[in-house]
Formats: sequence, structure tokens, C-alpha cells
Amino acid sequence: MAMFPRRLTVPDRSFFLLGPRSTGKTTWLREKVPAARWYDLLLESELVRLLREPDRLRQEVEALPPRSWVVIDEVQRLPSLLNAVHELLSRNAAAPRFVLTGSSARKLKKGQANLLAGRALSRHFFPLVAQEFGREVPDVDRILRFGCLPQVMTEPDDKQRIGLLEAYGEMYLTEEVRAEAMVKNLASFSRFLEVAALMNGQVTNVSSLARDAAVARPTVQGYFNVLVDTLLASWLPAFRPKARIKEVAHPKFYFFDTGVVRSLARRLREPLESMERGALLETYLHHELKAYLHDEDCGGELSYWRTPGGLEVDFIWARGTRHVAIEVKASTRWRKEEAKALKELARSMPRVRPIAVYLGDCSLKDDEVDVWPLEVFLRELYLGRVIS
Repeated sequence: MAMFPRRLTVPDRSFFLLGPRSTGKTTWLREKVPAARWYDLLLESELVRLLREPDRLRQEVEALPPRSWVVIDEVQRLPSLLNAVHELLSRNAAAPRFVLTGSSARKLKKGQANLLAGRALSRHFFPLVAQEFGREVPDVDRILRFGCLPQVMTEPDDKQRIGLLEAYGEMYLTEEVRAEAMVKNLASFSRFLEVAALMNGQVTNVSSLARDAAVARPTVQGYFNVLVDTLLASWLPAFRPKARIKEVAHPKFYFFDTGVVRSLARRLREPLESMERGALLETYLHHELKAYLHDEDCGGELSYWRTPGGLEVDFIWARGTRHVAIEVKASTRWRKEEAKALKELARSMPRVRPIAVYLGDCSLKDDEVDVWPLEVFLRELYLGRVIS
């Protein structure tokens, strides 16, 4: 696989590195810490060896030079190893440094795993972002159709990209869900994946969905939790300008990659349709914003805003008194009515900075709203002129 110039830097101390499968974690680590002692828990032989001899990790690591790097790949497959890592890190300051990778946080959260009591940082690995594309920047339609997984982006034609993405869903079901016994009925969960993909980017009422599908609400909620815990998707909460006692609006649900969404929705072999473009462009911007906020350690919270009357702003970043509102439109021509929600929000929150992103060629000013082409918005974002 071609090596893309990833933005993440290696910390000088032990860290967790979590991210969905095929985002490039292993490729990146092979380049950044090439001399590391490597434990690949996807290899059954390695997993069985450490299960049979639980003290072997400690013995082998203690024989390494001080401050060596040790990679435990897919650590969620054997969370008990974290007890040995904790002991080694607690014992002396010259202990080797660990990289603990994982494509699922489920066992780490649910199994009372030892999370090292702050002795290891937490880093997240994402699909490629705009700054990492390299010389050949793909067109927007290709990103919306096939997403930003590194291996998919290196494939030369659509047929091979489709093959990789269709295999991704099967790999997820077999290597994550079935292997870890996350759900009781794999066939039912597989059908749920298609429904969830069709709901991508929409406000999600779990109770209503369960009622329509004639499935128990805890089952549906559990399925959504599996997607979040295995890093395949995340919730975007509704913005709350003031704390309220009553229940807030339902969150939105986004998959981590547009190509994976289309694969799970069984739309990969279909041309990109206008009805898809809006939600897919939102999904892509959600990915870019999440990655930027994490990598730059900006803090604050990302949410969306919606009025009872149906006006909606796709993203709001808030930290203290700072607020940036971002509306995403998949149109190539800007119409003034498309800024209605942003202007309504600006009237109710005079200090908010309203920005619209569209697929046109020209930067515009629509009253108080900055209207930017996608390329301009991404450039300004990574120059620190949008969120900092």
C-alpha cells in the first residue's frame, strides 16, 4: 500500500491507537517505529501463545533495551495483557514504550480492562483527510462514492474499489462481530447494518425505529452500540445552548466513511444520485471535522442545531463562548435561501461565526455568512482559520 503522509505524530510515551479496520494504523506504525517488538493478536498462533503463557509478554519485554518500542496490535482480543503492561510501566521510568492498537473499544470498555491509569495517551486513527491525499487530490464525486480508506484510494479503477469495499462489510461481520460474539443473531444484525446505512446522517429516534421494525428497543440500541464501540460510526448530539431538564432532541448518526456507508447500503455499484449527495457530503465533512479536532486537540464539542420548525444547521463547534456554525450544501450554485438556518441561528446567537460550504467555485459573502467552496473551507480549516 502506498504510504500517505499522515498528520498524526508519534508521542514520546506509551499510547493507545484506536481506529476502524483498514485506516492504515499498522502501515503507519511500521514506518514510524520500524524496530519495535511486535505482537500481532490477529495471528491465532500469537494469540494462543500468549493465552497459554500469560507471563511471557512481561519476560520478553523486560529483556529489551530501555525505552524500546513495543506494539501490541489489536489489544482488545486479549485485554488481560494490559495488566502486564501496567505493571511494566509502573515499575520504572526506563521501561519500554507501548503502542496498543485496537479496532474495537467494546471489550476495553465492557470488560473492566485495565486502561493503565493515565500512563498511556489516547490517539485515534481516521481514514485519510484532505491534507493527506498527496499530489493527486481525488474529485469530490470519487470521495463521496468510495470514501477515504487508504487502500481504496490507491486502487486504480472503480471495479477494484468496489471489490475492496464490499469485502469490508464481510470482514467486519466475521472478524469483529462474529469473532467477539457481540450479537446473538448475526443475520438480524446484518440486516440492521443496511437499515443503519440508509439512515446515515439523519436524526435517529431509536424507539421509533424499533417500533417500525417490530424489534425490541434494547436490541436496536444494542446494535447501534456495537457500531459505535467498534468505531464504525458515531453519534452527533443536538446542540443545547442552555442546560435543560427536559429531554433534548434526538442525535444524528454518522458512519466513519462514505464508501463504507454506500457498501453497507448496497449502493456501491450504482451511480451517485442527487438524493445521496447531501448526506454523503455531510458525512465527509463530519469525518474531516472530527479528525481535525482530535489531531489539533482543540477541545470543545461538535453538535448540530435544529428548531421545532425544521430549520437545521449541520455542525456547530462550541468551546466556552466561541461558536462556529457550518452548513453543508451539495449544490454547485449558491441560493440565498440556503443560508436561512444559519442566519436564524446568528440572530439568536450574535457571537456565532456562520460558514456555508458548497460545491461551487467561488467564495461569496451572503450578509453575515461566509460561503466557501469545499476546497477553500478545507484549506482554511487546516490553516487554523476556522477552529483553533
